[in-house]
Amino acid sequence: MIDSHCHLDFDTFRDDIDSVLARARQAGVRRFLIPGTTPSGWQRQAALSQQHSDIDVAYGLHPYFLHDDNQSGLHALSEHLSHCDAMPLAIGEIGLDATVDIPESEQVAVLDKQLGIAKDAGLPVILHHRKTHHLLLERLKAMKYENGGVIHAFSGSQQVAEDYIERGFLLGVGGTITYARAQKTRETFKNVPLGTLLLETDSPDMPMSGRQGKRNEPAFIRQVLSSLSELREEDEQHLIAVTSANYSRLFSSKETG
Repeated sequence: MIDSHCHLDFDTFRDDIDSVLARARQAGVRRFLIPGTTPSGWQRQAALSQQHSDIDVAYGLHPYFLHDDNQSGLHALSEHLSHCDAMPLAIGEIGLDATVDIPESEQVAVLDKQLGIAKDAGLPVILHHRKTHHLLLERLKAMKYENGGVIHAFSGSQQVAEDYIERGFLLGVGGTITYARAQKTRETFKNVPLGTLLLETDSPDMPMSGRQGKRNEPAFIRQVLSSLSELREEDEQHLIAVTSANYSRLFSSKETG
């Protein structure tokens, strides 16, 4: 089982990261992918990847953390990719978010640059969305981006899911499906091909149903798996095998399982 999106570099895990990893491994997690958010976090990610052979990384500028000097961040990303010790499997977490107080034009400019970096590096991307599906699809088309990737924490209709799948993207399945009220998203994950799905937690955020207000962590991915198994009426071991193979296919990971 693989947690394809967990922010283990965040400060909330700094004091007990070894215990967090131990609990996850005990729960059956065999691989972790830490997406990047800021230049200051990339070194922490690289260090964790070097310390733990089951940790993969991606580097990117998250739309939450953009600021007035985004050009320096983009330059830092290019430089980091040229000199980092822990090579990334993807560029991300990047994307567009309509709920943050950063002009859409600035977000689009940074996204386009990072899509270009991914194209040049031959890497997939990890895309963040919030009320921006239409615009994201528009930018992927405009940039002629064809390296694929994953739509992190996908929520939306089956039609939107199919639009991404047609462009070579997988869909991240996270804690949203553990909530009965997320009917549209649950129905989508029930019906799209299993070969298009990845498991994720988005730790420490997006807590599972029944864990609201508590820190999320990779060990709780079992709850996502259980909900997906119930929705699709498919065996958990089969879901683990296929989603792990999806991860390996997309990210060219060192290991599956």
